[in-house]
Amino acid sequence: MSVQATYQVTGMTCGHCVQAVSGELGKLSGVTGVDVDLTSGAVTVTSEATLAESDVKEAVDEAGYELA
Repeated sequence: MSVQATYQVTGMTCGHCVQAVSGELGKLSGVTGVDVDLTSGAVTVTSEATLAESDVKEAVDEAGYELA
């Protein structure tokens, strides 16, 4: 069973931003997909199980952005 969760990420302005956030979130254990909407800042993460928000926040921080 896969789980989807959508987060708001602030500070993304370009394709490189999308790649950075997608790359860091994609490294989290169990993540099977990351979809970023640059215009709205919405990031939808598909994973095998519910992710801890602290893990998501840490990955977004590592990419250089903030979880709203």
